[in-house]
Amino acid sequence: MIVSAMQRVTQLFQIDKPIIQAGMIWASGWRLASAVSNAGGLGLIGSGSMYPDVLEEHIIKCKAATQKPFGVNLPLLYPQIESHIDVIIKQQVPIVFTSAGNPNTFTRRLKERNIIVVHVVSSSRFAIKAQDAGCDAVVAEGFEAGGHNGREETTTLVLLPSVCERVHIPVIAAGGIATGRQMLAAMVLGACGVQVGSRFIATPEASSHPDFKNAILQSAEGDTALVMKKLTPVRLLKNAFYEQVIEAEAAGADKMQLQNLLGKGRAKKGMFEGAMEEGELEIGQVSALIHELKPAAAVVAEIWQEFQRLRKACSE
Repeated sequence: MIVSAMQRVTQLFQIDKPIIQAGMIWASGWRLASAVSNAGGLGLIGSGSMYPDVLEEHIIKCKAATQKPFGVNLPLLYPQIESHIDVIIKQQVPIVFTSAGNPNTFTRRLKERNIIVVHVVSSSRFAIKAQDAGCDAVVAEGFEAGGHNGREETTTLVLLPSVCERVHIPVIAAGGIATGRQMLAAMVLGACGVQVGSRFIATPEASSHPDFKNAILQSAEGDTALVMKKLTPVRLLKNAFYEQVIEAEAAGADKMQLQNLLGKGRAKKGMFEGAMEEGELEIGQVSALIHELKPAAAVVAEIWQEFQRLRKACSE
C-alpha cells in the first residue's frame, strides 16, 4: 500500500525518493534545489524572495547543476507573479508548486505548457478546489509548518487524512516533518510523499544567514508561534520582533497597524541578513528536533534510510 502510494509521486515527478524540499523564501536557491534533486528527491527554487531576473538566473544555474527534475515554488500573494510565470514558461521548468492564492488563476495556463502543477493547501475544502482547478497533486500542510500558514490551525495529523478522504489526486504531507519516522507516520495516514522545509534550512546549501541557521539548532519546543492572523498567518521563531507583534495584537491592532509594523523587507532582514532580533524568522515547530547542520544530500539520505528501516520493522 505504501509502496504504491509512493510510486504515484515518484512517477509523477520522475524522482527516486518521494521527498520534496519546500521552496522557502531566503533559503531555497539553486544550490539547495539542485543538491536535493541530485540526492534523489525533488528540489524547489523558492521564487517568493526573487525578482524575475533573479529567478531566471537561479533556474539556469540549477539546470547546470543537476540533470534531475526540479521545480519552482510560486507564492501567489507576491507581486510580479505574471513575470515569474513568463520566466518559468520561457525556461521550461517542468514542475511548479503554487501556494497562498487561488489555484484557478494560473493552473490551466501552466498545464497548457505541459508543466506539472501542485498546490499547497491548509484545508480539505481548498484541496477540492485545487483538484477541480486541474492540479496534479496537493500538499496538505498542517499548521506546524513555518512561514505562511492556514487560519484554521489544523494539525498535520488531522489535516492529512481529511484531505486524503476527499481528493483522488496524490496528497503530499507537510508541516512538522523532518525525520524518517515522521515520514512513515505521514505515509500511514495516506500521504504519497512528504515535503520538508525547516530541516533543509539547516544545511550549508541553504542561502539563509548562518546566525539564523544557528538559532534553529538552538531552538526548543515552544520557541515558535503562529501570529499576524489578521494579515496572513505566519509561524515565527520568537524574538524581539515577535514580542512587538504580540504586544500590538494584544492592544487590538488592526490589519493596517500590523502591516505598518511588519513594514517591508522584514523577512529578508532576519533570515537572509541575520538581524536576529529585528527580523522575521520563519521556521516550523519541528525546529526543536533539528540539532545539527548537515549537507542536503545527507538529510535526504538520513530521512530515507530511517523511513525504510522503520517501515521494514513495522511489517515484521
